[in-house]
Amino acid sequence: MSLRSSFCASIHRVCNKAITSSATWKGLGTLSVQAMILFLSCIQASVYAADPKVVPVWPKLAPGEPADAPAESEFTEGGTRFVAGKAIYLLTNVSKPELAIYKPEASIDTGASVIICPGGAHRLLAYDLEGVEVAQWLNSIGITGIVLKYRVPTRTPDFKCQAALQDVQRAVRVVRSSAKELGLDPAKIGVLGFSAGGEVAARGALQFNETKYEAVDDADKLSCRPDFALLIYPAYLTGTGVELLDELKPTKDTPPTFFVHAWDDPVTPLSSLCLATELKKVGVICELHMYAFGGHGYGLRHVDGVPVTDWTAHASAWLSKTLGK
Repeated sequence: MSLRSSFCASIHRVCNKAITSSATWKGLGTLSVQAMILFLSCIQASVYAADPKVVPVWPKLAPGEPADAPAESEFTEGGTRFVAGKAIYLLTNVSKPELAIYKPEASIDTGASVIICPGGAHRLLAYDLEGVEVAQWLNSIGITGIVLKYRVPTRTPDFKCQAALQDVQRAVRVVRSSAKELGLDPAKIGVLGFSAGGEVAARGALQFNETKYEAVDDADKLSCRPDFALLIYPAYLTGTGVELLDELKPTKDTPPTFFVHAWDDPVTPLSSLCLATELKKVGVICELHMYAFGGHGYGLRHVDGVPVTDWTAHASAWLSKTLGK
């Protein structure tokens, strides 16, 4: 372990102990507890990754966004929910989508990149659990992790994913148009999403021939088709029954896809099962990992006795084969 990694791990242990210890909060009011948890969670997130390069998704306002949109806000769930003993850092009121680009060490850089779509029910973004921490894992296997801060909460109740789909389509094009500058392979750009972010990533992989916004610059002349996709407990891909939504039927041009889901996921594993079945019908390669238990919303934080939380081992092997490393 490097000196920096050792330092980060030490800080992580200290913050975790403080966050989960009742002694830390003794005598503090509710607001003070929330503020302290947010502070410690921010320390955890900041020490783990070098400062990313941040790139706007849109050159001006995103489609349909007013100039006076509410200010973006960040918070934790007030210490009421933890994953693997850690709080979750959340964002909402996002009106200016951004890409936070985390590069791996040059000695292991493969040139591949993955655009990461955090979940949050189209209301908020689990930005560390399903964003920054995922970029860190990708960096460890030589892949650039790009966290997409897409617009939430939804602007369109009848189609909750509309703004997010615009953002991910545009994000793929921005990364592809900047590939040379960023030292990336324009033919190895993937998407990865969790829960509602899994819907965003899935729609990006399935609806790349249906651009959902008007072109704004030369980047929009490029394809927005991802070269591969990883869908981790994706949500909202099925209707009221057990069928994939009609608009999400794949074709032979759909990129190869990797799935992770738990059978007891209350958001329903049918999203993964139904899409994987349709991919089989059209001859698109996919890999599906279905675990007996694990629930929903675990990110990639290891929990003893819960095998689904170690899904990154399978994903690493799949990525290596898919990318031809």
